[in-house]
Amino acid sequence: MKLPELIEGRLIQRYKRFLADIELADGTLVTAHCPNTGSMKNCATPGSRVWLHDSANPKRKYPLGWELVEVQPGALACINTGRANALVREAIEQGVISQLQGYADLRQEVKYGAENSRIDLLLQGAGLPDCWVEVKNVTLLEDNGWGSFPDAVTARGAKHLRELMAMVAQGDRAVLLFCVPHGGIERVRPADHVDPKYGQLLREAAQAGVEVLAYGAVPAPGELTLTRQLPVDLSPV
Repeated sequence: MKLPELIEGRLIQRYKRFLADIELADGTLVTAHCPNTGSMKNCATPGSRVWLHDSANPKRKYPLGWELVEVQPGALACINTGRANALVREAIEQGVISQLQGYADLRQEVKYGAENSRIDLLLQGAGLPDCWVEVKNVTLLEDNGWGSFPDAVTARGAKHLRELMAMVAQGDRAVLLFCVPHGGIERVRPADHVDPKYGQLLREAAQAGVEVLAYGAVPAPGELTLTRQLPVDLSPV
């Protein structure tokens, strides 16, 4: 995925979930939209180098949008969670995600489930069970290259796990795919210290037949592409 031309700055603060104050290279102070609903733990340290996208849309109150942050020297993370589904779709279509090949049709945001959900991606093909793919964006880097999910308590994430288990129970295929646009994360595990109920439910889902995968990207100011599978460890920490 080619990213639009980005503007570099320094983070002053992230606040009210969707706003960030940033100082640009020329000293200009701006307020940018922060397209991330999570806590952004370890991704919103004041003083960090950040990169913004200018939508050039005069109708937007905040035309600048935060895209990347340098989380440690030389390691960038994409905090724009809106890019995760497109990244995964691109990786499927380019054959990068080997486990999700062989389907003729790919649909997005399909309504499903008893809890009134929308699946991120639905893969369908003749003679194959439907494959329901829920995408989760992972940016919480902790010790020794571990990436953890979630970075905040997530009732919505728990609902999605229940929906996926129900799809497996009816004979379909269900996949939870961790999208990891973070140059410092090498493996993924549930964040039991953040949301122990989610971690427990994730293990139950895996035991029930939900497939759990993780694919990573090494972000750069000009490009963001999933290139490699990462190991997932579901054992309790």
